[in-house]
Amino acid sequence: MKNIKTDKADILLIAIGNSGRRDDGLGWEFADKVSRSCGSLIDCEYRYQLQIEDAVMVSRYDTVIFADASHSELKEGFELQPCIAAHHYFFSSHMQSPETILYLAKELYNKTPEAYTLAITGYNWGLGNTLSKEAEPNLQKAISFFEKKFIPAVGNRA
Repeated sequence: MKNIKTDKADILLIAIGNSGRRDDGLGWEFADKVSRSCGSLIDCEYRYQLQIEDAVMVSRYDTVIFADASHSELKEGFELQPCIAAHHYFFSSHMQSPETILYLAKELYNKTPEAYTLAITGYNWGLGNTLSKEAEPNLQKAISFFEKKFIPAVGNRA
């Protein structure tokens, strides 16, 4: 459901990855499938990597989830963790961490959204635009968990 005051959803899902590198596209595939099933309840953005400019976007939401593939073998095939703003900013013109983006949102815009990182275990990082068969079940479990945890909460805010 869109927020009447801002014409945006309460939840921002930032998918990080590269769909041309097999399982590195898990974050993007996660966002594609969640956006199809949840419609206007969430806003989705796709990034190869986070940039400092993402802080302004993050500052406009109540809840932000950063979804990305993981090289780690996670117990359930995925893992959701609270994401806390860093205590400092490391300058780089390249990739920034979710914690740094939250730090910048707080320092520059005085906004601290509730934030999470969602890691999904991947296995194949070579060139190609399809997920590995081993990663597919992890993606499905992550989607099911996400929809149960976050989507009913958005409906209750209306």
